[in-house]
Order: sequence, then C-alpha cells, then structure tokens
Amino acid sequence: MMGPDLSRRWRNFFFPRTPDDAKWYFQPMKTQLHEILDAALVNRKLLDHPFYQRWEAGELKEGELTNYAEQYRYFETMLPRFLLSLSEQLPEGLARESVLDNYRDEVSSPSHLELFEAFADFYGASNAPISPAMKTLVASYDEVLQRSPEAALAGLLAYEYQGAAIADSKADGLIKHFNASSDAVTFWTVHGSVEENHAEWTMDALASLEPNEADVDAAARLVGEAWWAFLDERELLAV
Repeated sequence: MMGPDLSRRWRNFFFPRTPDDAKWYFQPMKTQLHEILDAALVNRKLLDHPFYQRWEAGELKEGELTNYAEQYRYFETMLPRFLLSLSEQLPEGLARESVLDNYRDEVSSPSHLELFEAFADFYGASNAPISPAMKTLVASYDEVLQRSPEAALAGLLAYEYQGAAIADSKADGLIKHFNASSDAVTFWTVHGSVEENHAEWTMDALASLEPNEADVDAAARLVGEAWWAFLDERELLAV
C-alpha cells in the first residue's frame, strides 16, 4: 500500500486538468452518483407526478398554468443567486468552473428569467405572493447550500438530473394543447437543450469533490421531496 504522501503525489499527478480528463477520471464516481440519485428520487421522478401528466395530456384547467408560472418565477429568480453563492464556496478548479458555466447560462442575455417572463406573460401571470410549498422549495435550496458545497450540488442535481426531459415534456404539451406562442415556449425548449449539459457539469463538479454518499442522498431527497410537494400543492389547488 502506498503511504499517504506518495498516494497524494500519485493522485495529484493523475488529477484531471481539463474537462476531457474529467470524463474518464471521475467516471467511476459519476456512476456511483447516478445510482445514489436514482435511489434518492425513487417514486419522486417529477414526470410521474399527476400534475405533469395532466400537463402532458392537455388536461390542465383554466388558470393552472397562470398559477404555476406565478410560483415558478420564485424558483427561477432564486437560481442564479444560488449558483453564484455556491461558486463562492468552491476553490478554484473544475467544480467552481462547472458551477460558473451554469450560472453564465442563466444570466447571459437573454437571461433565463427573461425567457421565463415571456411564458408567464403569455398566460397572464401576476405578482402573486409565494405559496407555502414554493417557500419550502426555495428554503430547501438554502438548506443544502448551508450544509456544504457537496450537499448544494446534490440538491441542484435532484432537479437538473430530470430537467431536460421535464422541459421537453412541458414544451410539447404547451404547443399541442395550450396554444403557446413561440416566445411563450422558448424558455422550455431552451432548457430542453441545455439541461443535459447543466446536469453533466454539476455531476462533474460533485464527482470532483468525492462526496460522502449519505450527504448526497440526504440532500437529493430533501430537494426532491420539496419539488414533489410543490406539484402536490398544484394538484390540491386544482380540485
């Protein structure tokens, strides 16, 4: 067995210095993280929720998209601040750059919030007060951010891991069933194309920190449950 000093030197010699290096260096850890996330989100895959299934089938009632947009706006407003705060907790290197790449995507003109407002405006969203479930969802991101950078990345992955498929499903539903204009659907089509990259960047960042499995599981479950509860709230309001 190598002594600790030699082990560190050996690890430093092979430690990835480019994103391409990271793809092979962290692959075993990323495979493990995929398994942890799948377990943490079992029965909490958001496309299986009745609200999104009704969206996909065109069965949402009048006003549901408006109310959804009024609440989702709080998440979309929070996300850039979350990413910037997370980047400030990370040392220079792959993890920090991966988070900053995600942040730059959010705020580059037109920002994702600006694209979202086109969707919200199309369905007549106003400045409604934050709902209890959205307040809990936003607080769950604050909670993982306070725990550790590893927990914050795992919490971020709880949604990003599913994000591309969710965005594609929403866009399809809006176009087929809810008469969405091209501007109104752009936010979702853009996310359908970029969320896979975001999830990959976040996975690379988390793998590079070699996190504790239990911490990853706990953070992903916390945020995953909060998203599910938000959709539960949408269903209750539709009754």
